[in-house]
Amino acid sequence: MLNIDKPEGMTSHDVVQTIRKKLNTSKVGHLGTLDPMATGVLPVSVGKATRLAQFVSSSPKEYEGELRFGFSTNTYDREGVPTTEERPFQGNLDEAVRSLTGSIEQVPPPFSAKKIGGIPAYKLARRNRFVEMSASRVEIETFEILSLQPPLLRFRVVCSPGTYIRSLAHDLGQRMGCGAHLTALRRTRSGDFQIRDAITLDKVSAGTLIPIDRVLEALPRIEVSEAEETKVVHGNYFRAEGDAQLARIFNRKGQFLAVASIENGWVRPRVVLTSINSE
Repeated sequence: MLNIDKPEGMTSHDVVQTIRKKLNTSKVGHLGTLDPMATGVLPVSVGKATRLAQFVSSSPKEYEGELRFGFSTNTYDREGVPTTEERPFQGNLDEAVRSLTGSIEQVPPPFSAKKIGGIPAYKLARRNRFVEMSASRVEIETFEILSLQPPLLRFRVVCSPGTYIRSLAHDLGQRMGCGAHLTALRRTRSGDFQIRDAITLDKVSAGTLIPIDRVLEALPRIEVSEAEETKVVHGNYFRAEGDAQLARIFNRKGQFLAVASIENGWVRPRVVLTSINSE
């Protein structure tokens, strides 16, 4: 795994392509898209870790950003076209922020990667084919005002995966009766990945890779015998004590073999790493 500090102006796919070239491997994927305008924590999986990325926690997400009151845009950020006239904001800001905290229904931006009938919404929007987006329930654990210098507001958000901060900015503008759009965004946390540990793309090398077993070290560790190892690499069940939704399986040489679940005393391999020393 890599903890990348994504620069502004690049898509998450651009980051993946850059790392593929640097490490000379096609097996690279990112965990959680960041818009080109956004910067900050972008976890990236490399080699066989791409198969284990599903087990890496991406919750909670944490962001710091800035929004501008006064008008909305079609993309809900500064890169879009204004959709309302300039108006001063009015009303109770603290109350509006509280109304967008907790468990809320949120509609994704029309220009987003959210798929409609298998097609990303932004592709439909670029063809002027705007469709009604369905709301999703998201959790906003924290929505904190850091500073207010009208028309700009700096904020901090802690939320569940799947939350659109652009939509949060847009919805706050609607509640304040003037419209708003996102002007800057930085992700400071994604699950166990923190901005203080992130590296820039120019620092990426084999030496900066984080072993996947270290990323998953919150999971229980089970060491197996040679006979059990044979069963694991073939994806077969074997007996073990206890229950665990997920556990890491190692052989006696300390090699990470698989991620498995333990149900009613049976270990069931979920993803097997059969060739430890290769990608």
